[in-house]
Amino acid sequence: MTTDNQNRKWYIFDAKDEILGRLSTKTADLLRGKKKVSFANNIDEGDYVVIVNAEKIILTGKKEEQKRYYKHTGYIGNLKTKTVPELRVKNPGKIIENSVYGMLPKNKLRDQFMKRLKVYAGKEHPHKNIKFINQD
Repeated sequence: MTTDNQNRKWYIFDAKDEILGRLSTKTADLLRGKKKVSFANNIDEGDYVVIVNAEKIILTGKKEEQKRYYKHTGYIGNLKTKTVPELRVKNPGKIIENSVYGMLPKNKLRDQFMKRLKVYAGKEHPHKNIKFINQD
């Protein structure tokens, strides 16, 4: 059971000089709708979230050098690994998407939540005509 799109709000975050974990926590809460009065675990009442400047996100500690992202192709011996600097060059939004994905509940609603997350590497995004709520 989902609510219609008229009740959903749009939030925009600037990831420049933001810490990855803090931004991901705020984003996951908004996608789930945890701050709403009518929150229920089994109902999707979350909002849309747009994140710009994804390439300027900050990772604390030694995560920049030590963190690895793993993907297995399904074939024997084909475990693919990528580091944070490799992802920053190829697809900087994937760093934030992976972080938020891991913070969402592991059930059937997770894919619906992730469809409402829009991450862009630069300042420009195609959602100019939408009224945003700036959240800090």
